Amino acid sequence: NKFFKGCIAPKDITHIRQEQTKETCYLFEGFMDYLSFLTLRLERCPDRPELDGQDYIVLNSTSNLSKAIHPLGDYERIHCFLDNDKAGMEAVQELREEYGMRIRDASHIYGGYNDLNDFLCSKRSGQAERWQEKPEPEKRQRQARQPERKGKGIGM
Repeated sequence: NKFFKGCIAPKDITHIRQEQTKETCYLFEGFMDYLSFLTLRLERCPDRPELDGQDYIVLNSTSNLSKAIHPLGDYERIHCFLDNDKAGMEAVQELREEYGMRIRDASHIYGGYNDLNDFLCSKRSGQAERWQEKPEPEKRQRQARQPERKGKGIGM
């Protein structure tokens, strides 16, 4: 079945560290979300994807959140790419209780979708275009006058 998602016990987190110590970690609920992030980043920034600018942790399930608490303590900024469901929201809340302002919830990037992988799949099938409404003509004019924002951000 091409939709099967599974793993072999025991479940654990996946911690992907760069060669040099990083201040930022991107946290994903599942490995497919991590791979979707890499795909989207390469599509949007093919010349400079900067995939090594941060470390990554994949929970492989929100039930593994407790295993990630200690390693996440080493980071100044933690960007959470967790599912837009009850378990994902509860995990972000638990992380905020532990790390406060160091937590950044990135789920708004794929709002309207369950997770980053669903967003990517919808984008590939053309459905994501409907998600981004086209501005009305007068809104377009206002947007044209605004300077383009340039910054590192998360590049998505």
